[in-house]
Amino acid sequence: MQLKDFVMCPRFEKAVDLLSKRWVALIVFVLISGPRRFGEIESCLSNLSGKVLSDRLKEMENAGIIQRTVYPDIPVRIEYSLTAKGKALAPILKEIGSWSTEWVELESTM
Repeated sequence: MQLKDFVMCPRFEKAVDLLSKRWVALIVFVLISGPRRFGEIESCLSNLSGKVLSDRLKEMENAGIIQRTVYPDIPVRIEYSLTAKGKALAPILKEIGSWSTEWVELESTM
């Protein structure tokens, strides 16, 4: 196949666009272990502001990757969890983890 014949798949491009937004893949990774509340997600991801987390959760909910469940407790309790679509990302993130173990070097902190 020659370069001039290459056509980017629009679905692939849209998926990479969504998953490459800062924090999205990490939020999915945090939710793989099960539902979490906003503060729990926030505490798992250092340097993530509450505003950005809120924005990303809304985007991910609109994309069908996570679901937001409101429990009518007092005070109201809200949990975020992966949908089937979001859970389908788990093997991809596991592969990224395997790849990073083999190929990504961390700077030493001396």
